[in-house]
Amino acid sequence: MHLTHLTHAVLQPGFEGTTAPDWVRRRIADEGLASVVLFGRNISTPEQVARLTAALRAENPDLIVAIDEEAGDVTRLEAWTGASRPGNLALGSVDDTALTEEVARDIGRELHAAGVTLDYAPSADVNSNPRNPVIGVRSFGSSTALVARHTAAWVRGLQSAGVAACAKHFPGHGDTAVDSHHDLPTVTASAASVAGTALPPFVAAIGAGVRAVMTGHLLVPALDPDLPATLSRRVLVDLLRTRLGFDGMVVTDGIEMSAVTSRYGIDGATVRAVAGGADAVCVGGESAAEETTERLTAALAKAVHDGTLPQERLAEAAGRVAEFAAWSGERFRGRTAGHGARSDVGLRAARRALRVTGAAAAALPLGADPHVVELAPASTLAIDRQTPWGLAAPLRALRPATTSVRLTQPELARDASALERAALVPAVGRPLVVVVRDVARHSWMAGALGRLLRRRPDAVVVEMGVPGTDTPGAPHLATHGATRVSGLAAAEFLTGTNGTHTNGTDTF
Repeated sequence: MHLTHLTHAVLQPGFEGTTAPDWVRRRIADEGLASVVLFGRNISTPEQVARLTAALRAENPDLIVAIDEEAGDVTRLEAWTGASRPGNLALGSVDDTALTEEVARDIGRELHAAGVTLDYAPSADVNSNPRNPVIGVRSFGSSTALVARHTAAWVRGLQSAGVAACAKHFPGHGDTAVDSHHDLPTVTASAASVAGTALPPFVAAIGAGVRAVMTGHLLVPALDPDLPATLSRRVLVDLLRTRLGFDGMVVTDGIEMSAVTSRYGIDGATVRAVAGGADAVCVGGESAAEETTERLTAALAKAVHDGTLPQERLAEAAGRVAEFAAWSGERFRGRTAGHGARSDVGLRAARRALRVTGAAAAALPLGADPHVVELAPASTLAIDRQTPWGLAAPLRALRPATTSVRLTQPELARDASALERAALVPAVGRPLVVVVRDVARHSWMAGALGRLLRRRPDAVVVEMGVPGTDTPGAPHLATHGATRVSGLAAAEFLTGTNGTHTNGTDTF
């Protein structure tokens, strides 16, 4: 390949808009751009995204069209509505690998019909640090064995629908307390601990035939004391390729994330990632202009010319991308009409993921229209900011006189009377439902919840994040995710309108 084509081949850029920009189509047709990645901003309806991918693929039938569709809290296809399938933690809490495989297959069918060939999922991270600010409900759980078996099931399900899976974030982002969107996390575990806790889900994914692995922007001194995993030959080549035997495509996490750009710049991080063993560079979540692609292709070409990046390594990376494109293109051409019809598996899974503790028999179903108080934390950049979540809307659909308020940490800090005025007064003489999200990680939220429960010990608490060890409320309901379908399942349960749910062994 010409150097221009090599540099374009290893990029997976995003772009703005719901139609194919001229600069993207030109680079696909004439300059070797082999991949694009879609975000929520590119998607309005299934029909629109199918037209978009068809227009892009008209320039190259084997174009790789990627997306970050984990379902659950991280969804791009349903960024504007909330996901119709629960995420990993909900599936892990059910612990039925057949169900996990069915959910992933359902996602794959919809992606396949939309023209997507690569899904940056599943998260194979073991959420071993309960303070983790960015993985949380995106993980199947805190047990290595559980995460491994569900990672393999998710890979099998998605790829059976003709869409490639991408296990992430290698070598494991679960034992971190820093969000790599903002800074570089450091994993202080020993090499033996990493091998025993974080790596088995990736080994399981490789055993299930996963076609791609995404790197994590994290420093693991036991593996490489100097370079983040995304840039580390020790991690990507010596460990992933040689020791674990992975021979598919290695993709970086979003290269514009501060964990790497604050130290190396976006161009420096791109060059170092490819030199270190990455085959494709994901970019465009935050830097989606044509100028970013120009800057990165120029940086790669300059690195080849000055010897920083051996051309043989760049050609090897482009070759792996081409192999992947041929594999995924063949499966895309075999798709059938109607392949993307969505099933009811998402709601079935969300219902099965509900867990309730406390005096449920006395408190539920709700005897009157409730007042709902949602305590809302700041969202990670992995989640589209416009993605709706919560319990008030689905409860209002079932009980139209439901009232609600959503409160944030800044609002409560500014106004000491906000809880009394907005949460407690409207709930006088009515059921109070308090919705939290990862309360164990947020001291302000735990404090607000405690104040509400002291005044209203009869309140129902609904945790839509990672459940903590405490289960306050009468009762306490855990959904294991904040998706639209999880909210619907919880609303059904609270109103006694539909569904069968369990708290371990009892059926309600």
